[in-house]
Amino acid sequence: MKNLLKIGSFLGLLLTIVPPITFFMGNSELSQMKWTMGIGMVLWFVTAPFWINKKREDGRPKTEEN
Repeated sequence: MKNLLKIGSFLGLLLTIVPPITFFMGNSELSQMKWTMGIGMVLWFVTAPFWINKKREDGRPKTEEN
């Protein structure tokens, strides 16, 4: 499940980053870019919170060693 969330988050980031580049290069329309970036944003915000910065059972973040 966690791997699917990561894939969804990565896809959301791609859908947010790539459309402005294609628009700048003249390969897409403004409305298409806006829709694609909107879908990417929603996908990122729906999937990312479930796997980023998960805490351990004792409440400490995984990055904390002691």
